[in-house]
Amino acid sequence: MSHEMETSRAAVRTSDGPGQATVRTADAQASAGVGFDADWEAACDAAIRGLEVVQPPDLLLVFVDSRYGSHYVEIIDRLRSQTGARHLIGASGQSVIGSSLEAEEGSAIAVLGVSLPDAEYTPIRIDPDSMTDDLFAPVEDGPQVWLFFSNPFSIMTDQLVSHLQQLRPEITLLGGMASSHRQQQDCVVFIDDHVLPRGAAMMGLSGVSVRPVVAQGAEPLGQPWIVTECEQNRVVTLGSRPALEVLQETIAELDDDTRERAVRNLLVGLAMDEYQETHERGDYLIRNVMGADRESGAIAINAIPRVGQTFQFQFRDAQAADDDLRTRLRDLRDALEPDEEVLGALLCSCNGRGRGLFGEPDHDAGALAEAFGPVPTAGFFCNGEIGPVGGQNYLHGFTASIAVLTV
Repeated sequence: MSHEMETSRAAVRTSDGPGQATVRTADAQASAGVGFDADWEAACDAAIRGLEVVQPPDLLLVFVDSRYGSHYVEIIDRLRSQTGARHLIGASGQSVIGSSLEAEEGSAIAVLGVSLPDAEYTPIRIDPDSMTDDLFAPVEDGPQVWLFFSNPFSIMTDQLVSHLQQLRPEITLLGGMASSHRQQQDCVVFIDDHVLPRGAAMMGLSGVSVRPVVAQGAEPLGQPWIVTECEQNRVVTLGSRPALEVLQETIAELDDDTRERAVRNLLVGLAMDEYQETHERGDYLIRNVMGADRESGAIAINAIPRVGQTFQFQFRDAQAADDDLRTRLRDLRDALEPDEEVLGALLCSCNGRGRGLFGEPDHDAGALAEAFGPVPTAGFFCNGEIGPVGGQNYLHGFTASIAVLTV
């Protein structure tokens, strides 16, 4: 039975169960569907039936389980022709995500159709062998917000994200790296009518309000420190003390329960703005500890720190990741304007999250629905997630990166 709810802006939300949701306002619409079936045609048709659209969507987000890999071209052709979507973007995944649903069991196709009368869309196909300046001209001169998907086996995504950040410092990138059950094989991205086994795809959004949520899933340990000496990716001293000594002292001062949780997945956080008086969870870029040198007392991390930067040890587990995501979603909900409605969402979740981390199905998609009610959602489990922290875009791991569309 379809559930229908009216909001204060006369937006109507409907849901026919997990995977399906629709939001309609007087001038905008978003609808999401998921199709499950071993047969690609049946899955495709079921996903389309879940789209309660009254007009062809301007943009269709598409995520396809890689077990349909031999039929990607046919799937994209079918989705585009039967929905009449003006533009299309998406990626392959080990599993796909829908409204309140993470399809980790069995093959599925997830779609999200969006219609906004004043929006404009700018597609870019990125071939790793021909990345000319002209290719990225729309980034410098066009939309500020871009959806971004890449094939990690064919292009250096972190370098590309960094390059785009330099071209347009105020840019917002949201998306993830494609994944597949068979590693490189069947790992692709989609853009309009094209299935790309190499490179990346971007879709610029103008006239659309997009609120980013990046939940890195980490919890701070001890107190913040200032980096007083560093060499490349090595933190030599914190507060003029050997970094390893500070780490050992931080671990020793924890209670037994927190210590047991922390040592399993120790991380570091680098503050994006050292001029803030205080730094909370979400103000740090989270990175891994790569090793330590007992002789020098230095700690190696997978980032390049700066002298004077605020630094704090962190850790990640299911409880920390749950707390962080729910905090980020609550912060966004509280920041919405009184008449601002959530229209839909793109959810890119690390393939290290899901049931394997949380021990339960549908965690990230469920948290999104709990925060905002039935939200038309599509996404996938990524090889790496892309989103902004402290106003700059990064490639992340073990993160949920969410593009929340509002009207």
